[in-house]
Amino acid sequence: MTIHPCFIGCDIAKHHLDLFDESRGEGFRIDNTQAAIAAWLSSLDIGCAFVAFEATGPYDRRLQHALEQAGCRFARINPGRARDFARATGRLAKTDAIDARMLAAMARMLALAPDAASDPTRNTLVSLHKRRDQLVEMRAAERVRVKESDDPTGSLARLLAWLDEEISALELTIAQALRANAELAAMQALLRSAPGVGPVTATTLIALMPELGQCSPKAIAALAGLAPFNNDSGRQRGKRAIKGGRSRVRRALYMAALAAIRTSHRFKTFYQAVKARSAATKVAIIAVARKLLTVLNAMAKTKTAFQP
Repeated sequence: MTIHPCFIGCDIAKHHLDLFDESRGEGFRIDNTQAAIAAWLSSLDIGCAFVAFEATGPYDRRLQHALEQAGCRFARINPGRARDFARATGRLAKTDAIDARMLAAMARMLALAPDAASDPTRNTLVSLHKRRDQLVEMRAAERVRVKESDDPTGSLARLLAWLDEEISALELTIAQALRANAELAAMQALLRSAPGVGPVTATTLIALMPELGQCSPKAIAALAGLAPFNNDSGRQRGKRAIKGGRSRVRRALYMAALAAIRTSHRFKTFYQAVKARSAATKVAIIAVARKLLTVLNAMAKTKTAFQP
């Protein structure tokens, strides 16, 4: 017997969820609380339900966890992609209810694939990694202030010392979380065998790029925002440029590419060849970052260390 999916769009706010159920042709609102979500899920036919919602950071975690616990299929959609779909289908107005209806239509028309269940250890790593990034950004800002101030009370120096301690403590916690998971520990060791890839880059990829080793080279480059897209029309050939993707992953790979160029003959030669063709340093570094990512993707897929 064929089971026809029941597509449900969900627009998420801090305090409530706006839902649109295509099978019933109706929209409604519930509180964004564990109890309200559980009550709503109990009324669904979980076997055919498919819920589509935009990624909204902390506000969607409660819904995602409840869907995973109930075994309900769902797709967590990039907000930019959802907005592009809305414009492409003539949905120019924007309200919570309209967005919920649009997300249900998007799931149906694009036949979105359901997301895989999240890994609790990876979720912890994501939170720790995000907090480390926040503190590193704060430390960079305070270091600038130290250079511009006499700091007569020693306040800046004390704050910098505290930030150093907190960052070190977070890095230790991250390392312990990785060591406690044999699969992720093996992945970190594998990634770090590549030139330019240190503990921060390896952790960034493990936490924020779970698709590593499961995608084609083009797909993984696009996810990181390192794939150049054409900008052609008729006989005109526009400049290809990267766009979109996961900016934090891209920044980590950019820094790793700089290190790889310095320490690896293979990547240095590739960098020099690209720079000779394009005469643009940044273009060449981005090309190295993309090549490094495709190498890491192949390593993760075959579970083999880097081969110089």
